Amino acid sequence: MGNNGCMENGDPAASTAPVAARPRRPRLAAAFWSLLFLGTAAGNVLAQWMRALRDGQPFPAAATSIEEFSSALASLGLLALLHAAARRWPLHADTWRRRIGFYLLGGIAWWLLHVSAMVLLRKVAFALVGQHYTYGAWPAQWFYEFFKDVQTYSLLVIAVHAVAWFGRQRRGEAHLLAPPDEGPPVEPVERPQHFLVRKLGKEFLVATGDVEYAQAAGNYVNLRVRGHDYPLRITMAALEQRLDPAEFLRPHRSWLIHRGQLRSIEPLDGGEALLHMADGVKVPCSRRQLPLLRQALAGE
Repeated sequence: MGNNGCMENGDPAASTAPVAARPRRPRLAAAFWSLLFLGTAAGNVLAQWMRALRDGQPFPAAATSIEEFSSALASLGLLALLHAAARRWPLHADTWRRRIGFYLLGGIAWWLLHVSAMVLLRKVAFALVGQHYTYGAWPAQWFYEFFKDVQTYSLLVIAVHAVAWFGRQRRGEAHLLAPPDEGPPVEPVERPQHFLVRKLGKEFLVATGDVEYAQAAGNYVNLRVRGHDYPLRITMAALEQRLDPAEFLRPHRSWLIHRGQLRSIEPLDGGEALLHMADGVKVPCSRRQLPLLRQALAGE
């Protein structure tokens, strides 16, 4: 142990690397959706200006811009909630019947929240320019927006899940090896030595010993192997039972780590800790699991 309470490993990246998160590219995704919604809003403003120019009508540029961009900003805010829901309750062939009701209720929530946020933004924006904004009479105006919001929400649900599915196919999706149809199994099925990974139409084997760590992500567990993440349809508790306890440790309810990839332990206030992995990632260790982790590492 060094003076700072960490196991020294000589890895300068360990003290600066961020705590690992679910494998995604938030900046790229945020830029894409922002460009889509704000670009659509700008296109709507341009279309209305061209229509007014064609008909020789005055064009209220400020009011039109406020109305279009307030709707886009409200949708962007709600989209973050939709992404979180899609990660937590993804729609698959074996789950969609149980969860479709949840998403139908989500459409009503989207409508109410979108209109409320949009109207609030418009009132604030109009007040800043010294004007008063009135949305319209209930229920006619609200239900007019309802049909547009339901269409938008439905398309976004499909798009979000389609992007997630394509991402899993592109990264590769892992599966536990099943026993062969005939003859003795090549390896004990209870504790497989490999995972079968499907990626872009190809299949290959990933040795369990090559898994650096695993993180729970909704109905999946993401396996980290040589800088790549492979989602596996399994619970963390079930995966822990399938892996060798001599090699894999459970520092947190959402994490499993390969003990050979651990480089240092950084104690935190309150009895918790951060585990510095070989690739620079910091894995949380709960207060309850920290003594058990140290016992396992000490071979007790």
